[in-house]
Amino acid sequence: MKKIALLGSTGSIGQSTLEIVSANLDQYEVVGLTAASKIDLLEEQIKKFHPKSVAVLDVAKAKELRSRLQGESIEVLEGPLGIEHIATLSEVETVVSGIVGAAGLLPALAALKAGKDVALANKEVLVMGGALVRSILNEKKSHLLPVDSEHAALFQALGNRPINEVRKLILTASGGPFLKTSVSELETVTPKQAIAHPKWKMGPKISVDSATMMNKGLEVIEARWLFDVGAENIEIVIHPESLVHSMVEFVDGSILAQLGVTDMKIPIQAALTYPELKEGCAGYLDLTQIGALHFQKPDFNQFPVLKYAFEAALAGGTTPCVLNAANEVAVAAFLKEEIRFLDIVKVVGNALENHSNKQEYTLEEILHCDEEVRIQSKEFINNISLVSR
Repeated sequence: MKKIALLGSTGSIGQSTLEIVSANLDQYEVVGLTAASKIDLLEEQIKKFHPKSVAVLDVAKAKELRSRLQGESIEVLEGPLGIEHIATLSEVETVVSGIVGAAGLLPALAALKAGKDVALANKEVLVMGGALVRSILNEKKSHLLPVDSEHAALFQALGNRPINEVRKLILTASGGPFLKTSVSELETVTPKQAIAHPKWKMGPKISVDSATMMNKGLEVIEARWLFDVGAENIEIVIHPESLVHSMVEFVDGSILAQLGVTDMKIPIQAALTYPELKEGCAGYLDLTQIGALHFQKPDFNQFPVLKYAFEAALAGGTTPCVLNAANEVAVAAFLKEEIRFLDIVKVVGNALENHSNKQEYTLEEILHCDEEVRIQSKEFINNISLVSR
C-alpha cells in the first residue's frame, strides 16, 4: 500500500484525491491530512480514513478539533509548522500538495527536501520558487509529479523523450466563463459570474484566475520550471471543449496531444500511481461523440494579465513571485467585492511596475518579496476603493 499525506484535504483537489483513495482502499493508506479551517469536513475525513496525524492552519480551529477528538489516537497539529510536519512524516511516500496559493510553498519544499515524491496541484510553488525547487530536484531523488491537468498531459505526452527534442510546449485553455464577453461588459462582472466555470469544478480563487486567464499565465511559469524549458518555448491556445489537455510539438514537426474527459481525478490518479497507470474512476472519452475540436489564439486585450504573466515568465527571478502575490491579494479583494473585476489587472500591473527584479534569490528573500508585495497591493487596493466611492 502506498502511504500518502494530503495537504489541503478539504479543498477540491483534496476531496477528489480522497474519492480515488475510497475507490482503492487496498492500494492507499492516508497517513496525514491538513486543512486551513474547515474542521467539520476534516473531522468527517478523519473518521473515514483514520490518519495518524492531522494539521489545521487556523490555531483556534485546531484547538477546537483537538477537543472534539479527545480520546482518539490521533495527533492534531496547528499552524504552518504543523502542516510542514505532516509533509515530512517519515512513513509517507507521496505528498499530494493541494493547498491553494503561496501557503503551499514551504510544505512542498519541506517534502521534497525530505525525499518525498510530491504530486503538485499548487501552481504557486513553482511560480514563486521555481529555481529553489529545481535545485532540490537536482540534489534529491524526489519526483515532482504534476497534477494540473495541462502539466500532467505534457508529462504523459513527453514520455521519455529528451527535452532538446521539444520545439514547443502547448498549453490549452478553456477561455473561462468570459471567452465571448466584451471588455466593456467585463466592467460589471460579479464574483458569482466569475466563479461559474463552464467546464471545470474548482475553488473560488482558481475559478477567478481562470476567468482572467491568470491561471494559464501561472501555468506557463510552472511549465518553465517543471520541464526545464525556456518561457519562449511555451505557447497557449484557447480550446473551449477542454478535451485536449495539452500538446507537445517536437523538433521534427510532429505533435503529440493528450485527451481525456474533464475530470481532475485523472491527473491526480496518474500522479498517485506513478510510474504505472491503473484503471480509472473518472470515466472515458467517446471520440465519436465529440463532433469537433476548436482552437484559437488568446486575446491579450481581453485578458491583459496573461500578457503580464508571459513577461514575468521571460523576466524570471523574483518577478513571477510579484505577479503571484499581487494577483492573490487582488482576487481575494474581488471575491469580497472590494474591487471590480478589471481592477485585478490594475493591481497586478502596479506591482510589476514598481518592482526591481532580482535574478538569484534565497528562500528568505522570496518570502520577504512576497510579503512586501502583498502589503503594497493592499495599500493600492485601498486607494482604488477610496476613488470608487
